[in-house]
Amino acid sequence: MGLLRLRRSGRSDRLVQFVLTGLIGAGISAGSAVPAQAKVALILYSAQHPQVVAMLTGAFEAKTGIAIRVHSGEGPEVANQILREGKNSSADLVFVENSPELTLLDQKHFLAPIAKATLALVPRADSAADGSWLGVLERQNVLAWNPKLIQHATLPKHLLDLAAPAWKGKVAIAPGDADFLPLVGAVIHADGKTKALAWLKGLKRNAKIYQDDESVVAAVNRGSVATGIINNYYWARLRTEMGPAHTPSRIAHFAPGDVGNLINVSGAGILASSHHRKEAQQFLAFLVSAEAQSMFAKSSVDYEYPLRPGIAPNKLLAPMDTLHPPAIAPAQLGNDREAARLVQQAGLI
Repeated sequence: MGLLRLRRSGRSDRLVQFVLTGLIGAGISAGSAVPAQAKVALILYSAQHPQVVAMLTGAFEAKTGIAIRVHSGEGPEVANQILREGKNSSADLVFVENSPELTLLDQKHFLAPIAKATLALVPRADSAADGSWLGVLERQNVLAWNPKLIQHATLPKHLLDLAAPAWKGKVAIAPGDADFLPLVGAVIHADGKTKALAWLKGLKRNAKIYQDDESVVAAVNRGSVATGIINNYYWARLRTEMGPAHTPSRIAHFAPGDVGNLINVSGAGILASSHHRKEAQQFLAFLVSAEAQSMFAKSSVDYEYPLRPGIAPNKLLAPMDTLHPPAIAPAQLGNDREAARLVQQAGLI
């Protein structure tokens, strides 16, 4: 099993350009050679946390004897690399943190159907309607905030409120981060392109811009800015790294049903061009097995919610029944293309 570079390598400012143009250049990094004794070696194009992928692929190989070679990059990089390689892609599997990349690959007919028995192990709404990709984990968009700079009672109730003049200089965003685009897609779906663009232009006026969500939550935590839009797991990871005494920041949710409470689904699929579909199906079944889902829940790196029923999430995460997300299905987020165009049009990239 080969594992490559860490995520967030300083390329996030170029990801929107990858989405818009479909170009990848020297996109994802290659893994180490597969052990000579392995009978079958699957190639996984991954945009998940490398430490978590190493844990999973190691456990899978020990359990099945099937080796996995990992090529690692950001989600848009991974998807566009597959599109660039076409039907001759060496990938057997793809595992990304946001559903729009999988939607794009599905629209281009690059994915093979997932076994029905595997799809049945997680809530059906969290996978592709046509069964072309599998939901594995989920996380929520939240607002990080610093009690030293702002009172909880004054936090915005709605995501779009952050475009108002009162929030100038008080909010941080990472528009070049791959996790920002699905949120824009959700605003487009909920409120239309015109309102989404106006919101983005308001953020252009108001926000302090950072390279990625890690930088946003770190800035909020040290008191450089009052609030910041992030996914929930970035705060949990920061708290684990820094310890409670050095994590004055908190996370807050928007009003129930607000688009700002969007749930992001991390999912996986099998390439239609794969020559090892049987083994690839085994890996997807493993990802949603009780064993693997429990590994996710216990991880001190990947603070996402396991999708398999009965597997409790990490204790640092808010209970699922308190999240109150908007009624937006993964397919309704689109494929990131329109979101990327609006982010660029607003001058955020």
